[in-house]
Formats: sequence, structure tokens, C-alpha cells
Amino acid sequence: MEIELNEREREILRYVVYRFIDSAAPVASRYISKHHELNLSAATIRNVLSDLEESGYIHHPHTSAGSIPTDKGYRYFVDWLMEIQQVSPREKGNIRRQFDLVIESNEVLREAARLLGTISHQLSVVSSLHLSAGRLERIELITIASHKILVVLEVKSGIIKTITMEIPVEISPTHLADVGQYLNEKLSGLTLKTIRDTFGERVKDFANDKSGIINLMVNSAGRIFDDSKEREKLHIGGTQTLIEQPEYGERDNIRTIIELINDETILTEVLEKSDVKEVEHGVAVAIGEEHGNTKLKNYSIILKTYTVGDVQGTIGILGPKRMNYAKVIPLVSYMAEEVSSSLS
Repeated sequence: MEIELNEREREILRYVVYRFIDSAAPVASRYISKHHELNLSAATIRNVLSDLEESGYIHHPHTSAGSIPTDKGYRYFVDWLMEIQQVSPREKGNIRRQFDLVIESNEVLREAARLLGTISHQLSVVSSLHLSAGRLERIELITIASHKILVVLEVKSGIIKTITMEIPVEISPTHLADVGQYLNEKLSGLTLKTIRDTFGERVKDFANDKSGIINLMVNSAGRIFDDSKEREKLHIGGTQTLIEQPEYGERDNIRTIIELINDETILTEVLEKSDVKEVEHGVAVAIGEEHGNTKLKNYSIILKTYTVGDVQGTIGILGPKRMNYAKVIPLVSYMAEEVSSSLS
């Protein structure tokens, strides 16, 4: 059972975390007594630090060193002690101006990743929209060559997905229009995931298909109505600022972060975590070993979904556990809101 910290313990833990975030150096009891207006002796502060260490909130990296927060200490800080720093009007204005300059959805997501990384000085990752939850508005089949058609899916949020298909025989525009009308009658209003999973059953009664196009679409339903390729498209920003973080001065840490940047499978899993604990602004935070992935044990992630109609994507920050949560959490939240607004 978790033991609640008293006010003195909370205040000293808060100071240790803030100081370590700011300096990246262990915090000694003598430093706290000199620089923090607690009106406590160094001996009393040492006793409190000892209690916090025994409870697992802080630890000593070396015998003679000061204290640094543990994962448990960071979690308590994020949940109970930090004071959120609102995004400044200047930063908000700059973000809005940059979004006003882009139109295409991928450009918006790339710009969001770049801005988030630049402002936070952390690694930022933005996923493309997950279309599987989107409801089909209409489907259109367009001839683009004698043996090639374009399948156009319009999701109700206004998002368009296109797939090119090779066809064995040339199909007349009239027959293609008939097939398109039939598909719209059968599929409009359903989610792409439902269509993908039940397509064959829903179109089995189309008798006027001498061209074989319906059968071809049944065999290709996984490719046409699947959104895995879109979900795999990640936009990464902030790589140029990584060198500014003291943690990346160590060879093992810089190697690990480079591996993460180059391994989109892990980054995709990070963005799709459903068990991350939500804190302020509906933002989710996972710290250190809470990820359940040993490669991420030295990192924290901050995530928030952005929404366009029925579909969502994710915006996230991946950085050292020592990151400035009080600043980054509202920044991620605001960026998600601006991306939703820009894409809607």
C-alpha cells in the first residue's frame, strides 16, 4: 500500500526533481539547505532524503553523490507536485503562423513534428491518421488506363485514400459506374475496418459482374481497406537538438536513441500504447520502466491523440526521464489541438 508523503517530504522531493531536471546533476542535502527556503537544517534534510530513498522516490547514483529521482519519484512529481507552465502567447502565435503556411495533411504533420521538437528540445514523433475507424462516405472507381483503375475512398472526415488496381480486362465506364453505385449502397456509413473484415460477405449478391472486378476487390480487400501503411508513416522532429541533452553525451545513450529513430516499429508501438496513464490536459505519460520495453527504460514518453472527424492520430515526445514535464505536457496538448484544427 502506498504511503502518502507529508508536506515536508513532498516539498523536498519537488525540489530534488526540479533541480535535477534543470541541472542534470545529483542534488545534495547541503545544496538544498543553502538554496531552498525551508528553514530546515542540513541534518533534517538528510533525514527526509533518507526516508524518501527508503520509500523508493530517490536514489544515489554513487555513494558520495547527491540524490536523483527514481521512476517512482518522477511519477509522484508528475501526478501530484508539478506546476504546469502554459504555452506562451508568443509560442502559440508562432505555431499558428507556421500551420497557416501549409495545406497538405502530411505537410501539417511534418511541421508539427518539427515545431514540437524545436520548442521542446526533445525527439518528437507524429503518426498519420488511423483510417480504420473512419466511416466511408463514398467510393469511386476511375479508369486511368485500359487495364488499370483508381479506387478512391472518401472517409466522412474528408480524408481521401486512393489505391491503384490492375484489372485483367478493359471495363466500360458504364459498368464501372454501376459497380461503384452498388458498392456505395452496400458500404457507405460503415467503418473501413468493418468493410475490410466483411467485404466478401457484403458483395456476394452482385450478379452483373462479368468483368470480375468485384471478385478482384474481394481478393484485394485487405489492401484496399487496410490502413496499416498509413499508420506506419511517422514524422520525426527534434533530432538536431538531441546533442544538447547531457544524457546523449554517453555513447550507449546516443546509440540507443539513434536505434530508436531508425526503428519505426518501436516508435509506432510507443505511439499506440493504450495503457499509458493520463495526467493534465488529457495527455498520457509513461516513465522509464512503465513502458514495458527495456530499450526505453531510460526515457519518458508524453502522448496525446489528435482527431479529425472519426479518425485519430498520435503526437508524442520521447526524451530523457529528466525532461521538463511541466512545459512539455501542455505543449503536446496544444500541438494536438492545433493539428486537429488544421486538418479539420
